[in-house]
Amino acid sequence: MLEEYEKKRDFEKTSEPSVSDLKESSDKPIFVVQRHDARNLHYDFRLEIDGVLKSWAVPKQPPKKAGTKRLAVQTEDHPLAYADFEGEIPAGEYGAGRVEIWDRGTFELLKLKDKEILVTLHGEELKGDYVLIRTKYGKEEKGWLLFKRPTEK
Repeated sequence: MLEEYEKKRDFEKTSEPSVSDLKESSDKPIFVVQRHDARNLHYDFRLEIDGVLKSWAVPKQPPKKAGTKRLAVQTEDHPLAYADFEGEIPAGEYGAGRVEIWDRGTFELLKLKDKEILVTLHGEELKGDYVLIRTKYGKEEKGWLLFKRPTEK
């Protein structure tokens, strides 16, 4: 599951967690959003699913209000230990640049389908129901839309 993650990194050069840096799943699944100032500033949105962090690169800050849709490009799975990672990925390495935790918390998984994921996030910045919908965008259809669902009245 984490082969692609491991292939892209030289752990002699980067302080990113390796696959062997184990972190146990908690009672409630976690999410983390990392502000990644790489070649282009973006946000890495990660959900703990099946023992790994399923990951999407979001070019703009994830929406806090309903009605705003964001492109989210699926990337390789990351190990759970990555949820605590902050630091500098050295120049010349995959994803070179500064990584900071922008938001974190737990979530409830409401729906998990091939083309749709629905979660309720309990974070500092992101709270409420969020939806990821797979689109036909990009290579291998890795493009998704990320948005916050309106609160029911």
